[in-house]
Amino acid sequence: MAAPFLTFEGLDGSGKSTHLRRLAAWLESRGESVCVTQEPGGTDLGEALRSLFLDRRYRTDGRIEALLVFASRRHHLLERIEPALAEGRAVLCDRFTDSTLVYQGVGRGVPAELLLSLDEVATGTRRPDRTLLFDVPPETARRRVGSEERARSGEGVTRFDAEELPFYQRVRKGYLRLVEAEPERFRVIDSSGPREATFSRVLASVADLFPDVRFPQSGAAGGDAPGEAG
Repeated sequence: MAAPFLTFEGLDGSGKSTHLRRLAAWLESRGESVCVTQEPGGTDLGEALRSLFLDRRYRTDGRIEALLVFASRRHHLLERIEPALAEGRAVLCDRFTDSTLVYQGVGRGVPAELLLSLDEVATGTRRPDRTLLFDVPPETARRRVGSEERARSGEGVTRFDAEELPFYQRVRKGYLRLVEAEPERFRVIDSSGPREATFSRVLASVADLFPDVRFPQSGAAGGDAPGEAG
């Protein structure tokens, strides 16, 4: 079985990045070779573009954001994602084209036709084998973005963290429309409750992609305190 390409999607504050890192560590502890990466970013050029993309000092619109992120994505796909898959390494990527379709498309109002044209140029419409959508109420995501835990993580406030609730609501609706269009690719993960329960759902959602790995029974993932959310 070919190495899988997995993407982790969701609102900022949904817990997707936390669970991506945890899944990667869990798989590696069981002998799997894993490439962990993010978008925009993943390469030196991509990280430079990411800093511009997220920096609140620069005045941009949705089209500028899309051009930056697709430039990063093209380089990322050629230099990191495809080589890792060719080596037989599973790729776990924090965001991919779906993010652009909902953040710049639904959120910012960039026409879907334009974004799909850019995607054709940048990726050849490359799609992940499995996409995990971490779903939380927009109010919960917005609150988590401003939490003390987020502040302690060292992450600065980005242009998206500073968005108001209606933006988060539009983006969530956009994600759910993508799920309706491609239900075979997406797995929707309720990440509004305890972190341990969320991770159990993550494991159940990817078990079929790793036939050589023994996965725990549902509810037996182990690791985090039951009271932690995300």
